[in-house]
Amino acid sequence: MKKPKLGQHFLVGEVARHSIAGALGDISTRTVIEIGPGHGAITSILAGRCRRVIAIELDRALAAELRFQFRAHPHVEVVEADILEIDLAALVPPGETADVIGNLPYYITSQILLRLFAAGTRGVLARAVVMMQREVADRLAAAPGIRDYGLLSATAQMNARVETLFTLPPAAFSPPPDVFSTVLRLEFAPRFDELGVDAAGFDAFLKSCFAQKRKTLANNLRAAGLSQDALQAAWPAEIPPLARAESLPLEPMAQLYRALKSHQPAWRSAS
Repeated sequence: MKKPKLGQHFLVGEVARHSIAGALGDISTRTVIEIGPGHGAITSILAGRCRRVIAIELDRALAAELRFQFRAHPHVEVVEADILEIDLAALVPPGETADVIGNLPYYITSQILLRLFAAGTRGVLARAVVMMQREVADRLAAAPGIRDYGLLSATAQMNARVETLFTLPPAAFSPPPDVFSTVLRLEFAPRFDELGVDAAGFDAFLKSCFAQKRKTLANNLRAAGLSQDALQAAWPAEIPPLARAESLPLEPMAQLYRALKSHQPAWRSAS
């Protein structure tokens, strides 16, 4: 049954569950962290394919059900915990990386993604195959200049290569949600070093750049406390004066960030 407070919709499509598990590729030597395993539709496939499964389930009754279901599989560990509170790094042995799979609850999708990106930046995670509301997935995969491109897009693409795999209808779940769901594959590949920016400062900078979608990039940065003189001194020729953040690739955004720090050494982030 659905438990509205947890936003649970359980995957029931046979082809879909195998396609999602298969999207991780060869996991015979891998640790896979599963978010929200529910009744174990995907866990049962992972159990026969990977070295170790760590299933993180918030629902106490479901966690107990999973422990009983996989009692004969010592490499399947069920952790009753909130994915937003658990330390992912503590689940992975030093020097190793893990993969992630899961149907992300719609109401906390962005928060979970931010935790995954942070773990990817720390070298804890290698890839993820995650399912989410189609509209959110479209935003993650959107290119600059597309209407869906925004802060979530930029953040995702600073941290990972985003690949859209397929979309599932409501009928693939029980009970069926009111929306379509899209499966993405994320290959964690942080670009902070490549673009010459520090992660914390650039993340804060992006938040300021995208603060108000209808405002130009310059206006958003002025609203964040940067002076007109500082912006003029640092503004790259590659960025049109009236450009909006959603029209710009990450490279010129990083160029502007580096220039601002160069012209104002004491400035750390436009927050």
